[in-house]
Amino acid sequence: MTSKSMRSFAGGLVVAAGLCGAVYFFGPGEATGTSEKLSEDEMKESLASEGYVIHSEKEWEDQIAEAQSIKAEAEKEAVKEPTEKIIYRTVLTVSKGSTSIDVGKNLQRAKVIKNANEFSDAVEKKGKANGLRPGTYVVDSAMTTEKIISIIFK
Repeated sequence: MTSKSMRSFAGGLVVAAGLCGAVYFFGPGEATGTSEKLSEDEMKESLASEGYVIHSEKEWEDQIAEAQSIKAEAEKEAVKEPTEKIIYRTVLTVSKGSTSIDVGKNLQRAKVIKNANEFSDAVEKKGKANGLRPGTYVVDSAMTTEKIISIIFK
């Protein structure tokens, strides 16, 4: 780019910025639109016809209080109900070349264990990382980590 074309480009930017500034400062101060003012009832009717629901502040507070009381009752009922433990069972296929991290990720995906990294660390602590046996195993979430390791690793 030559210095002459660079000056022309910069001059064009200055002119464009000046025009935008003039329109901003000297243009209309407010948005143009209808000059008629609607009454409160007309505004409510207009909004209702558009599909909006209009509540007074008192009605809104009553609805919030009702929703909170329903939520509190539901929480009380949830505490009363006996909680059943869900046991996840999976068939795990370990192929040759898999690592303890791969096994941990598959077990975590099947919701048998909570954390794949913790499983891999437990395998490392037991010194069985190199003892992975290829095969197909059935494991479930009721088993301890040690039990799962003893099944899958030598």
